[in-house]
Amino acid sequence: MKLSQFGKQLSTDSGIVNLMEDLGDAINVNPNLLFMGGGNPARVPAFENIIAAKLRTIANQPELLHKLIGTYQSPRGSEELIAELVKFFREVCGWPVSEKNIALANGSQSAFFILLNMFADETAGKICFPLMPEYLGYSDQGTIANLAVACKPKITLLDDKVFKYQLDIDAVEAVDNVAAYCVSRPTNPSGNMLAEDEVLALCELAKKRNTHLLLDCAYGNPFPGVVYDAVESFWHEKLITVLSLSKLGLPGTRTGIVVGPEDVIDKFCQINTIVSLANGNLGPVLLTELLKSGELPNICEHIICAHYKAQRDFALQQVQEKFAHLPYKIHQAEGAFFIWLWFENLPISTQALYEKLKARAVLIMPGEHFFFGLENKDEWGHSRECIRLTYCQGQDVVEQALAIIAEVLEEVFTLGNNA
Repeated sequence: MKLSQFGKQLSTDSGIVNLMEDLGDAINVNPNLLFMGGGNPARVPAFENIIAAKLRTIANQPELLHKLIGTYQSPRGSEELIAELVKFFREVCGWPVSEKNIALANGSQSAFFILLNMFADETAGKICFPLMPEYLGYSDQGTIANLAVACKPKITLLDDKVFKYQLDIDAVEAVDNVAAYCVSRPTNPSGNMLAEDEVLALCELAKKRNTHLLLDCAYGNPFPGVVYDAVESFWHEKLITVLSLSKLGLPGTRTGIVVGPEDVIDKFCQINTIVSLANGNLGPVLLTELLKSGELPNICEHIICAHYKAQRDFALQQVQEKFAHLPYKIHQAEGAFFIWLWFENLPISTQALYEKLKARAVLIMPGEHFFFGLENKDEWGHSRECIRLTYCQGQDVVEQALAIIAEVLEEVFTLGNNA
């Protein structure tokens, strides 16, 4: 088959495609797998009950039902939802926004596909990812080869078992030919929360370079708020914030929200309309109802974040018990719903470890995929020594899977040390 550059670029092997294949296999084909890999949110019954009640209300009101299934949205998205978001962002976040600062998308993944390619190409420059490791779903989104350029973090040891990635702003400033900057907060895969001064430093660097910072808050504030310590959301003239309903517990609605400068939003809407024609209706209708009722902040804090915090605490306790004899370090788990483990001097790559665990019916995410865009990546052993685990599954699954992971790691280190 003869393909265009676009076809070649987007149909090669991809970490995100492999991740979604494993996710689909674990959820839909082979549910006996112990799934510790993908980013599918947990089932939170209290939240599902709220959504079920909203759907019953919609089904019993013909006008609402028609909005759900019988109309196209305008290019910017649901005007009713955007009006509610303006009130929410102004009152809850203190953002000086109007309707012209907001657009909807069919999920944040497709929003980033538009944004990344809107800014970067062979002439405009590359997307700079200031803090590796970073979300693997960005790595293959470019319609050109080598869209990304990335920076190593500073690694701070908080104690003998806990570490934290921190921004190396000097390394970021040294990167030339930058079309835009992009970072997630909290960071997928590590659960790292960039400090406010780190985000503001990136915003000011973007301003100095006459570009923008894309801030992915799919797990963060102002919603769904899977963040375990109090942090502020903020507005900056060069900041483009992307939100999602997926990690709130609505991944099937495929709803993303882009908040930024008016000129960026205008261009985004034009491209999104050409690519998608119109956004889906289910997510916007549900979010409108949650905003109108005033339920959203309580749902985020007392249902969603509380659930994941309890899951995190259980998973950390299990790691401490089952990995006590292993040479591991764990990234400070500040947000999202992942554990990021570092096995210094691991005798095999984490891709090889992934294959061993898959043979034992446990799925993890090998860390190699999350270190894209780095110069001389292969020379940095750390990039082959980390794995990502989710704690979205039931506690019985988490406990059983961590026991198997510990067994396999003990075998790997024993064989490696005896080689």
